[in-house]
Amino acid sequence: MFVNSDNYIKYLKLWLITLFSLIVLMVAVGGLTRLTDSGLSITAWELFTGILPPLNTSEWNFYFSEYKKIPEYQNINFGMALDEFKVIFYWEYVHRLLARFVGLFTLVPLLFFSLYFKNNRSYSNKYYWIFFLVCLQGFIGWYMVSSGLIENNDVSHFRLSIHLSLALFILCLIFWYILDIYKIERFDKKIPNLLLVFILKLIVLQIVLGAFLSGLDGGLIYNSWPDMNGSFFPNDVGYKDVINSQLLSNPSIVQFLHRLTAYLLLFFIIILNFIYFKKKYDFKYLLFFDLAILIQIFLGIVTLISGVEIKYASLHQLGSILVLSSYFLILYKNSN
Repeated sequence: MFVNSDNYIKYLKLWLITLFSLIVLMVAVGGLTRLTDSGLSITAWELFTGILPPLNTSEWNFYFSEYKKIPEYQNINFGMALDEFKVIFYWEYVHRLLARFVGLFTLVPLLFFSLYFKNNRSYSNKYYWIFFLVCLQGFIGWYMVSSGLIENNDVSHFRLSIHLSLALFILCLIFWYILDIYKIERFDKKIPNLLLVFILKLIVLQIVLGAFLSGLDGGLIYNSWPDMNGSFFPNDVGYKDVINSQLLSNPSIVQFLHRLTAYLLLFFIIILNFIYFKKKYDFKYLLFFDLAILIQIFLGIVTLISGVEIKYASLHQLGSILVLSSYFLILYKNSN
């Protein structure tokens, strides 16, 4: 039986870093699945089946016939050939296969740690939160897919935002655990928590609005910057649209809010930089966050101007991980 604390810490570090990398990969594949409109190609929640892809013509025809029953095929992809269906099928299949692997890679090491290191003073059950959230993420993934199987041509952008937000939350939790286990030193001088929390809320809001925009295909309109086809406010929106209950289902308004939040976030980050400079805080961690923000802004503009070209849109989504990770490093170092 392993009792060495060093072994436990070594295995824990390896597990957390690998799990973080796997979920980053899964977010990337999930984003590409969305961008290629592949998420509804598998119409059943195959929790214990579907591990292998279709292996013969009969199985392919079955999956294709099920896809033909949903609105996306009937209203958008009617007449799609089987070979075309296979492309979108494999995107969703790989995404689900990765999800299964992440689930197993989360649970099995946890059981190993519980079995061999439970009596070790460094052992903690807190890491089971990761497994719980991964399971919840699987359920929300199906909850999202189910919204596009009966009446809608696509998944609900609200459910899509929950799915993405939870994935990023899991990543941040794992990253926090990694920082903790590496015993990263805290700042001697603390930054005002009110400002840090407010900026975090703006980052989260920006990510949610980005998910709304993706779910509504709102990046395909107003492909100019800094104006929106010559004006600050979208010209296809009236007063009644702004006060309508469907405000967050209007792609023009959501794109405007996404832009506006970016400007607001940048303003408060400038204030944060000023405080760092004035108080003579350790600047290197903030510079890394600043760089992540600038890269994300650049990718956002390029994605918009390109008409949501997949390679830029995918990088823009992954950029949110870099932004959150670099900011959570600041939050961690500012914590008690």
